[in-house]
Amino acid sequence: MNCNAMAHRKALSLALSAPLLLLAALTGCDSAGPPADAGEPPLEGAAIGAPFELTGETGDTVRWSDFDGQYRILYFGYAYCPDICPTDVQRAMAGLKRFEEKNPELGAQVQPLFISVDPERDTPEVLREFTDSFHPRLIGMTGETEALKQVASDFGTTFSKGEVQPGGGYLVDHLGYTYLFGPAGEPLAILPTDLGPEAVAEELDKWVR
Repeated sequence: MNCNAMAHRKALSLALSAPLLLLAALTGCDSAGPPADAGEPPLEGAAIGAPFELTGETGDTVRWSDFDGQYRILYFGYAYCPDICPTDVQRAMAGLKRFEEKNPELGAQVQPLFISVDPERDTPEVLREFTDSFHPRLIGMTGETEALKQVASDFGTTFSKGEVQPGGGYLVDHLGYTYLFGPAGEPLAILPTDLGPEAVAEELDKWVR
C-alpha cells in the first residue's frame, strides 16, 4: 500500500486478514489467553511471528526474545511516511495511553514496537525522534533490507521501495497492520487503529490480562 492511498490500504488489509482469520479458526493454540467470556483472540493460532535480530534506535541489537513475558504492539512503517504511518502510530499509542491510565499494571506489561522498512533514511537518531513523538516506551528498530524482508514475511506483511523522484525522495509501499502479540510471542489481534484510540484501548482491554 502506498502511504497516501487509504482505500488501497483497507482493501489489502481485508485481503490479508481473511486468510489469517481462517487459519486462526482452523488451528489451536495452547498459550494463555483472556477469560472464556471474552472468546478467542481473532488471530489465535495464526502463523505470524518468528525470532529476529534488528538494530534498535540506540544502535544496540534488539531481539524478539527480548520481550518474552510481555505483550507486544508491533507496527511496520517508516518515519518519512507522509500520512498513514504517523496516523496509525499516533492512534495506537494514544489507545495504549488510555489503557495505561485505566489499567496501570496491565499497561506496563505492553511493550510497543516500531519496525522501520526504510533503513536508508531511518537512522537511529531519526527513529528516536519519531518514536519519542508518540510514546515514551515505543522502541524503534530497523536493519538490512534483506533481513527486514524476512522479518516482514514472518510477520505476515510486505513492503517495497517506490520510485525515486527527481529530488531524491521516495515512498515505501507497505501494509498497515498494528499487531498485538501475547507474552509468549503469540499473535492475538490486529488493533483497529482506523477506528481511533478508544477502539484500540477497548481491544487491548479484551486481551491483555
